[in-house]
Amino acid sequence: MRITKVTSHVLQYDLDEELGYSQQYYSRRTTHLVEIETDEGLTGWGECFGPGNVALANKVIVEQVIAPMIIGSDPRDREVIWHRIYNLLRDHGQKGMPIQALSGVDIALWDLFGKIVNQPLYQLIGGAFRESVPVYGYGMMLTRGEGLGERMAEDAKKIRDSGYAATKMKIGLGVDRDIELVAAVRESIGLDFDLMVDANHCYDVTQAMRVGKALGELDVAWFEEPVAPEDRDGYRRLRDNLDVPIAGGEAEFTRWGWRDLLDGQCVDIAQPEVCALGGVSEYLKVRTLAHSRFIPVVNHVWGSALAVTLNIHLLVAMPDMPGGLFPREPMLELDTTPNRFRDELLANPLNLQETIRRVGVVAPPSGPGLGVEIDRDFLAAYEVGVSR
Repeated sequence: MRITKVTSHVLQYDLDEELGYSQQYYSRRTTHLVEIETDEGLTGWGECFGPGNVALANKVIVEQVIAPMIIGSDPRDREVIWHRIYNLLRDHGQKGMPIQALSGVDIALWDLFGKIVNQPLYQLIGGAFRESVPVYGYGMMLTRGEGLGERMAEDAKKIRDSGYAATKMKIGLGVDRDIELVAAVRESIGLDFDLMVDANHCYDVTQAMRVGKALGELDVAWFEEPVAPEDRDGYRRLRDNLDVPIAGGEAEFTRWGWRDLLDGQCVDIAQPEVCALGGVSEYLKVRTLAHSRFIPVVNHVWGSALAVTLNIHLLVAMPDMPGGLFPREPMLELDTTPNRFRDELLANPLNLQETIRRVGVVAPPSGPGLGVEIDRDFLAAYEVGVSR
């Protein structure tokens, strides 16, 4: 069996309502899928992390840089292909967009391998430690105008009442305003529902220390990306001096970047992004690095139904850490804002929000590989640069 074609599909549509986080407001949603075809008629699908024009740049890397390296290769040689690509790109980017592009290719190869051996992904990586996983709802984005605190408080109550195990909100409007927003959300949902807070690295250490002390008093479950990902010393200082757990890592890449992050004792909770850090092959190494230091892993998830499905497989196949009769279960992160790529991309939609409302947990598909099929008509309708 040989790889015959690698195609990058960038999908976009305009949002009905602008959303934001601490770095920008955005009015368009993007997803980037990778399709790998073989001479025996099997196809694998992957996803690259990266919005907007980043996805368009990654499309060029996938199709014009990586594809020529792997056409004609045996798709079962996932580790061989990963290292071939990484070694040839090493001089041009050990982090960032080249690794995001590699991630989508690697994920597609794992999906393809599952179809070759007729096994679901979770079985390929060691089997299921659990049948399903709880979900935390990721909503409460920043919006312009008045009444943000009231809107966030109402959104948080809706998430709580919809079957989710916990919720997470954005901040980034300044120290005092952010503390007010978190306090409003905490008051709305009470103390018996876990609340996480994501700053998207908008603070310096002094600011983050002030916010973090308030978050500890508000019983926040974790403080995510408080400072810039490059500021390892800042992460360590916050972790050493705050009561609230420090989470991060979505902007870290490969086993080597994660080795340094973990050796620096920067985070209480590791948040690898499989569609960015190097794909499934590299994610499994990063997970092992984190667990070898007894750092719990809660995957970062931001993408289409393909990325969500992939992460459900990874989470059911994650060993308990440290283990026990009543272990700490991993949670799936799920974007609760309107998202056609989550709800309409697949030929057989996941209907995740209805499932969560009904039973409070989600389970992976049982079919081979990722176990999902892309709706080709939907793909054609939203693909950028394709004549219709």
